[in-house]
Amino acid sequence: MPNAPSSAPITIGLAEVHEAISATRPDDACLVFRDRRFTWGEVTDRTRRLANALLDRGLGCHAERSALDGHASGQDHIGVYLHNGNEYLEVMLGALKARVASFNINYRYVAEELRYLLDNAHARAIVVHSQFAPTLAEVLPDLMNLDVILQVPDDSGNDLLPGAVWYEDALSAASPDRPNVKWSADDLYMLYTGGTTGMPKGVMWRNGDAMVECFGGSRTATTVEEFVAEANTGLQALLAPPFMHGAGHWMSFRTWLGGGTIFVQSVPEQLDPVDIWTLVERERLNFLLIVGDAFARPLLDELEHPTGRGPYDLESLTVLLSGGAALSANLKVEFLQHLPTVMIVDGLGSSEAGGQVSHVSAGGNASTGTFELTSGNVILSPELDAVLAPTDNTTGWLAKTGRLALGYLGDADKTARTYPTIDGQRYAVPGDRARFVDDHPDDFMVELHGRDSVTINSGGEKIFAEEVEAAIKAHPAVYDCVVAGRPSERWGSEAVAVVRIRSGHDVADTELLSEAARHIARYKLPKAIVHVNEIVRSPSGKADYRWAKSIAQA
Repeated sequence: MPNAPSSAPITIGLAEVHEAISATRPDDACLVFRDRRFTWGEVTDRTRRLANALLDRGLGCHAERSALDGHASGQDHIGVYLHNGNEYLEVMLGALKARVASFNINYRYVAEELRYLLDNAHARAIVVHSQFAPTLAEVLPDLMNLDVILQVPDDSGNDLLPGAVWYEDALSAASPDRPNVKWSADDLYMLYTGGTTGMPKGVMWRNGDAMVECFGGSRTATTVEEFVAEANTGLQALLAPPFMHGAGHWMSFRTWLGGGTIFVQSVPEQLDPVDIWTLVERERLNFLLIVGDAFARPLLDELEHPTGRGPYDLESLTVLLSGGAALSANLKVEFLQHLPTVMIVDGLGSSEAGGQVSHVSAGGNASTGTFELTSGNVILSPELDAVLAPTDNTTGWLAKTGRLALGYLGDADKTARTYPTIDGQRYAVPGDRARFVDDHPDDFMVELHGRDSVTINSGGEKIFAEEVEAAIKAHPAVYDCVVAGRPSERWGSEAVAVVRIRSGHDVADTELLSEAARHIARYKLPKAIVHVNEIVRSPSGKADYRWAKSIAQA
């Protein structure tokens, strides 16, 4: 098995490291959004001002980590209710500098969902784009603790909410001096899970540990100077996913920890392939982050049939990372046809565990389905009572040990279930099924079978939705696919594929099933195929299995 990772907590926080890196390159570009190029010095100034604005309003840390249980917080919390832009990352970093914990808000939430989230998070403050102000206004009367509102103007033209302050006005009025608090690696980085199978929960990390386990910072650095010395990646990174999901801000901070520059697409409200490829070409970017096939397919369509212009010059691009969802093998092949020198990486993890497994395709060699088990990651037995050996073919639980999240905000029971202790070792078990690959017992290669919550039990056999989705999407006519279960008199439950066919293609269901049968056993094949014009996914590209189930059962 891979060597066990260190579990010693990181004692240096993200705020300290970012300021130290900034001091070495104050005039270099730190963040680019539309026509604004923010230098490292400007980002430092703006995040200090935001921190002081929060401190001036009485926000901060009221109880140190050492006095708290893993599911408790001693800090005030600020919600980030924004589209991608400089403000989003400024709030996350500036909050840390005020010893305030930021948390992500899904901007697609209706009022009822927003009310739940802000109440669950005990939010004292929020930063909100004007277009979301009407939804926030609906729930404000129910939120007695929410007393600080900073509003960011946008094209909606919505007025300033009662009691709110314009974001830029708050920054202008605040001091640019380093905040008069002692920054701590113990202070929280908080990430609310998506809630696809239940109400979202706030996963709490020490920001020092998140800096390494989530943001990909140095695993060997023990001083600020050593972190600075490794800030030399040269990343010029365009991050397409919404920052409200982990993949977006994880890679954002990874870019900054490497001393690089973050680029935000000009049209953050939606996936705009023309905007993305134009940015890569114009700025000579070397790194692009997407999320799975839902992002890949429109980007490939634009490469195959450029909209109103000639081919893009994308020679600068060296890495294409899919975070949070693996790319289908056929789409990797298409990318490599257009971008033969690009390295395609599937990087998967979870809010609860941080980064876990990865897969690399390059040089014309494209595949999907097996992943390298990296340090700290294991497969636990189905009963969660033992660590499986690579020679064990049992399908168990993907887990991680070492530096882990503290737990779920305010939920001791769920924290205990997700973070069991086995033989004295604490593990994170986010809920993904996995098994070792038979023909790679010495390489620690594993197959992932997706969340147990979307597993279909058909006639006593477990069918993993993501495995069936990959088999259906192997057909070139399939644009997108989500698989869900429905009741069956014969089998108890059966798989149904909800499929979107590519424009201009006409394919029989029998052809789709025939292609799928080349990749999975017959008992796993969908018992029905439902055709739709659009697959519902979250802005991060993750499948909406609740929606898929409603379609399958209609």
